Amino acid sequence: MRAFYTVLFCLVLSLCTKAQFNKSWKGYFSFNQINGLSQGSSKIIAASENAVFIKDVNTGDVKTINTVDGLSGLTITAIYYSQSLKKILIGYENGLMIVYNEVDGSILNVVDIINKSIPQNVKRVNDFMDVNGIIYVSCDFGIVQYNLNTLQFGDTYFIGPGGSQISISQSAFYNGRIYAASRTNGIYSADINNPNLNDYNQWLNITSFGYMGIQKIDSNLVAVTTSGNLQRWQGSSFGSLTQLPEVAVDLRGTDQYLTITTPNHVLVYNATLALISDIQSAQLTNVPSTFTCSGLLGSNLFIGTLQNGIFSKGITESTFDNLTPDGPLRNNIFALTATSSNLWTVFGGYDIDYNPYNFFGVGLPKYGISKLTKSGWLNISAEDVFNARSLSRITVNPNNENQVFISSYYSGMLKVENDVPSFLYNVTNTAPNGLQTVPGQVPDDIRVNGSVFDAQGNLWMTNSMVARGLKVLKPNGQWLSYNMQDITANVVQLNMGRMIIDKNGTKWMATWRDGVIGFNENYNNLFKSISSAADGGNLPSYDARAIAIDNRNQLWIGTLNGLRVLPSVDSFLSNQVLRSNPIIIIEDGLAQELLYEQSISDIFVDGSNNKWIATVDSGVFYVSSDGQKTIYHFTSSNSPLPSNNVNDIEANPVTGEVFFATTKGLVSFRGTATEANDNLSNVYVYPNPVRPEYTGTVKVSGLTDKAHVKITDIEGNLVSEFITEGGTIEWDTTAFGKYRVASGVYMIFVSSEDGTDTTVKKVMIVR
Repeated sequence: MRAFYTVLFCLVLSLCTKAQFNKSWKGYFSFNQINGLSQGSSKIIAASENAVFIKDVNTGDVKTINTVDGLSGLTITAIYYSQSLKKILIGYENGLMIVYNEVDGSILNVVDIINKSIPQNVKRVNDFMDVNGIIYVSCDFGIVQYNLNTLQFGDTYFIGPGGSQISISQSAFYNGRIYAASRTNGIYSADINNPNLNDYNQWLNITSFGYMGIQKIDSNLVAVTTSGNLQRWQGSSFGSLTQLPEVAVDLRGTDQYLTITTPNHVLVYNATLALISDIQSAQLTNVPSTFTCSGLLGSNLFIGTLQNGIFSKGITESTFDNLTPDGPLRNNIFALTATSSNLWTVFGGYDIDYNPYNFFGVGLPKYGISKLTKSGWLNISAEDVFNARSLSRITVNPNNENQVFISSYYSGMLKVENDVPSFLYNVTNTAPNGLQTVPGQVPDDIRVNGSVFDAQGNLWMTNSMVARGLKVLKPNGQWLSYNMQDITANVVQLNMGRMIIDKNGTKWMATWRDGVIGFNENYNNLFKSISSAADGGNLPSYDARAIAIDNRNQLWIGTLNGLRVLPSVDSFLSNQVLRSNPIIIIEDGLAQELLYEQSISDIFVDGSNNKWIATVDSGVFYVSSDGQKTIYHFTSSNSPLPSNNVNDIEANPVTGEVFFATTKGLVSFRGTATEANDNLSNVYVYPNPVRPEYTGTVKVSGLTDKAHVKITDIEGNLVSEFITEGGTIEWDTTAFGKYRVASGVYMIFVSSEDGTDTTVKKVMIVR
């Protein structure tokens, strides 16, 4: 397996900037948080958290660049566009720099700063200054010189007292000298032609205040202090011009204009430093926005925000246009649910201890809902969900796809009909047998999480930290509750996660400290648990996070400390003690547990009964139906995954597209494991024809389960043969895996398991 990982890593790394690799992946990133702007003569280039988009203001064309194209999933902290060289320079929080070539779309990862022998926490890239193709990179340790023509690094300047490392927020070139602004040590200046700039003694400390930025505008050099004072260089010192209404967060200058951005203002000054415009966030009607940056292209002003993407307006106009590319509301997707035509996403949630009040340190999360359709993204704002907080899970009514239920781990259960939030179930409207508030908390604190429909159309859901913690909403609107006190030692600490239902109608619930709990009302309200006790359930941890039932009726359980499998869900009805087992694999000649001590966040069973397993810090594993073979192991290092922390996995049952919701964004992989069809009337082959530049496999989809597939050349010679599991097979265009077949037309003969249904397809291969 180790050899497999090495081969996969090398293969993916070598292809990550090539179009052939990208064909298997798609990125669905949010552009609502804008971290930086740059511009050319007719283009605006904007950086969001970890993606970039280019807007041509003349044609209106928009191009997006994300991890599928080779960008890092880390946070972007600086961006610069060179009009003359047609290159975009992107800086990251960890010191990584990426050069994107606009001409051919190639990506160059520049890791020199990452590899410097300095503390990791001071490698952040803050700003780029271009002087005739030489980029002066402002970092948290000093300044680095980078030649954008040759793509080579030059000198590094540690310019603090005694040559110490100090954070440089921004630099400017003015009258033959470099001026470097530091938030802690003031402004330093040096002759740009001095050959000894790596000697700190050549840098003069001309002021000791803290400065957030410095810029040249026409014949003026201006700087802004960390306290928000705008100053102008007067030949020997900086003199105060004005006190800004707030502390500045961004400072940009051109030959004609200076723009200063604060959280609630964008101030535009002309070349004489007269204020000509003050745009306030309140002017963006009904759109609460925090400004992050701004820039001018001609007389058009572009404003980046923290929550709502990028807006544009003429300097003298009052109307705003939103230029944000299509995407979900946020990149940190907590949960998702896929159907054959839609993908629903929510953004959380609760922290690792099921605490909704401390979700990533922001308190109760108040985010909306995003839905992906064939026509693009539909975003339902936080204001339109009846003030529901901590939205955590999504359940689509299998009998009515236009009816969706969104669990809230603070506000109850939200009902969405025809894409419009229509009702919020809570304590006031579900009594006496409905939802309950956590004892001792505010009346709004109703922690609903996992939910599932049964065959009769009943909606089951968990209501954590209350005695009657299992609820059901019947189609007639009646509510029932089931007491869980006898199954756990301390029911008021029973936090419950995902829920699924098996063929027997047994409901399985993952819990925080009580393993997995099963329930079946048809057997005298029977509860049983799978615990972490060695003589009991044998789970590696009492904290179960992921549960899935495969096509062989096995229950796969992911915990924060490893993986277990219950051999059959039928054991709930027949065995007193439910005992799970590890999956033992042979690696390097030694017997080991599959995913030993891995923190597992989700398990998804695809149409071939293979398992996609998400982890908290190791990316995604794709394993065979029995777990004995690891087919893929995707990480942020060898694939477009923007983060190794994967929250959720779902797949479109028809197309096989597998979606990975991570803390840094949503991406998908074009898998082959689709659900089996009822007949062979919709079999199709792609790509067709297979062109010389294509390096992937040929997929045959629309198949029935256990169908027989034979591939022959035009003369009838057999070159490959399959028996399907699920609705799709892959052919690597070789003859039984030995050699690549020649150019020509190949016949694909398909018959159902019993031979009563058949079809024939063709595929052309061009070498």
